[in-house]
Amino acid sequence: MAQLLHTMLRVGNLERSIEFYTKVLGMKLLRQSENNEYKYTLAFVGYDEESTGSAVIELTYNWGTESYDHGNAFGHIAIGEEDIYARCDAIAAAGGKVIRPAGPVAGGTTEIAFVEDPDGYKIEFIQMSSAEKGLG
Repeated sequence: MAQLLHTMLRVGNLERSIEFYTKVLGMKLLRQSENNEYKYTLAFVGYDEESTGSAVIELTYNWGTESYDHGNAFGHIAIGEEDIYARCDAIAAAGGKVIRPAGPVAGGTTEIAFVEDPDGYKIEFIQMSSAEKGLG
């Protein structure tokens, strides 16, 4: 059986990114390693350990590179949330950037919000319904 393990994002300031994903989004720093020969550092963050089957984010810092051109192919990371309204308030209060306030998607009923990390990557929060939580 295949399993989604992680998504890798290249970041320009690893400490700033770790702080955003842990303090603003509430993830945990799961592990971190340096490769001195090839001059990069990896940090894995997520809401749960990879061993539980939870997908995580790999933050890759290539030493000396402070920014990247995102191009137009990558869209966003999506996170299911029980209360996107409260989450957006907490993110804004923690200094995070809410770029699309919580509310229904255009032409539908699904409730979403978007925030942006320090490197400009978009993160979508999707309101989890009772059915998605296994209650309906």
